[in-house]
Amino acid sequence: MKSATRSADTPLSDLDYAAMTLPIGGLVKRTFDFTAAGLALIVFSPLFLMIMALVKLTDKGPAFYGHGRIGHRGRTFKCLKFRTMAVNGDELLRKYLRENPEAAEEWRQTRKLRDDPRVTAVGRVLRKLSLDELPQLLNILRGEMSVVGPRPVVDDELKVYDSSAVYYLQTRPGLTGLWQISGRNDVSYETRIAFDTHYVQNWSLVQDVSIILRTIPAVCMARGSY
Repeated sequence: MKSATRSADTPLSDLDYAAMTLPIGGLVKRTFDFTAAGLALIVFSPLFLMIMALVKLTDKGPAFYGHGRIGHRGRTFKCLKFRTMAVNGDELLRKYLRENPEAAEEWRQTRKLRDDPRVTAVGRVLRKLSLDELPQLLNILRGEMSVVGPRPVVDDELKVYDSSAVYYLQTRPGLTGLWQISGRNDVSYETRIAFDTHYVQNWSLVQDVSIILRTIPAVCMARGSY
């Protein structure tokens, strides 16, 4: 997100104000995030290494995938995941959308596909169990993400937020959040934006802990994940 140079007497817009503030929760939330992510990496390190090896052995290409996302104050960062798509995914997607008009419309509206031809066999399992997102613990340690917050979006998605983008920019994106525990891809994008806005407006550490605890059964039941 770029802001133009302004004179001292030019009033700040809501988006400019959000870009100047500290992330919600301040030092308390950051300390909680760093501690929780560090402990989680230690606990899940055997699983982490096993998934890395599985991805490498079953499909040629890197174990990790980083995609540019918008973070606090509009800064871009590489959101990390275990790679779940074939290395020639772009080519597969273009061919699939050309041959399937209904899928092309689904992609146009949601930027997601329920039956995505790019996803590998191992990748489908990782996505179903949300294990592909484990590397985002590294994003949290680096201060680019939070344990709880809005899902990280690309620049084009943030434009859909319209006036609600001011709330998204006030916090770090999260590994989990209200969207993940409320149906994920089964809810509309407008509902997702409403969840993000509500979270920022009503942030508390108690709410973060509650969302983390509710994430466990949501992941186990794989609600809305594909």
